[in-house]
Amino acid sequence: MSVKIRLARRGAKKKPFYRIVVADIEAPRDGKFVEILGTYDPLQNPAAVTLKEDRINYWIGEGAIPTGTVSDILKREGLPKVSA
Repeated sequence: MSVKIRLARRGAKKKPFYRIVVADIEAPRDGKFVEILGTYDPLQNPAAVTLKEDRINYWIGEGAIPTGTVSDILKREGLPKVSA
């Protein structure tokens, strides 16, 4: 099973809120996922991010590939060696 670390959108129209999740690459954006790794709220200033760093490191070690946006968020939060 190939998995990615990506964003799943929640929230109302024009008020986005995202979960950072591990999901199968064939699953829809807001569909089935394996595990929730954190949240991302872009409407706060600065953007609010919560992460489960140990689980993120575990999934990256297992071969999960973060998407570009998630990779940028992880770099901003100071997680080392994350690439898209």
